[in-house]
Amino acid sequence: MSFARVRALVVVGLLAVVALVFVVVAVVRDTQSQAGMGKDCPQGWPLADVTLRDRKDVKINVLNGSDQPGLAANIADEFRNRKFQVKKVGNAPKAVSDVAVLRYGPKGVGAAHLLRAYFLDTADRQFDIKRTDDTVDVILGNDFQQLATTTEVNQSLGDLGSPIAPTGTCPAPIDK
Repeated sequence: MSFARVRALVVVGLLAVVALVFVVVAVVRDTQSQAGMGKDCPQGWPLADVTLRDRKDVKINVLNGSDQPGLAANIADEFRNRKFQVKKVGNAPKAVSDVAVLRYGPKGVGAAHLLRAYFLDTADRQFDIKRTDDTVDVILGNDFQQLATTTEVNQSLGDLGSPIAPTGTCPAPIDK
C-alpha cells in the first residue's frame, strides 16, 4: 500500500471520528428535547391540546347558520359517515355569511385543526379561552357548499402543518 493511500485512509478515518464526536455532543447537549411542552408556561395559563386527533375522537356540534333549511342535519350525517362524533345538531342563534365558523376551547385545538382541513382552511376560527370542553362547534354559513373530499383533506392537512397553541395558552405535554 502506498503512502498516499495510507494518508487518505487516515484523513477519512479522522473525519469520521470528528463527525461522530460532533453528533454525540449535539445529542447530549440538546436543549430542545422538551421544547413546546408547557414546561415554561406562565402560571395560570391554560394548556392547549395540540395533538392532531383521529376523526373518531373528535366531538362536534353542527349548527345551521345559513338560510338553507336542513343543512345542519345533512352535514351532520356526512360527518357521522366520516366517523366523527356528532353530539348536537340544530340552528345557530345568528346567521353566518362565511363558509363556516369553528368555535372551540383549549381542549379542542387539535380537533379544530383537523376540521379546518374539511373546509379547506376557509372556516373562520373563534377560540374561547374560557371554554372547558373538547367539543368543537361547527356553524355552517351561507357560503358553505360542501365538505372537502378525503384527498383534499389530506392535502390541506399537509399545507396546514401541525396545530399551534393559540395566544394566551401553552401546548399541553404529550403523553408517551
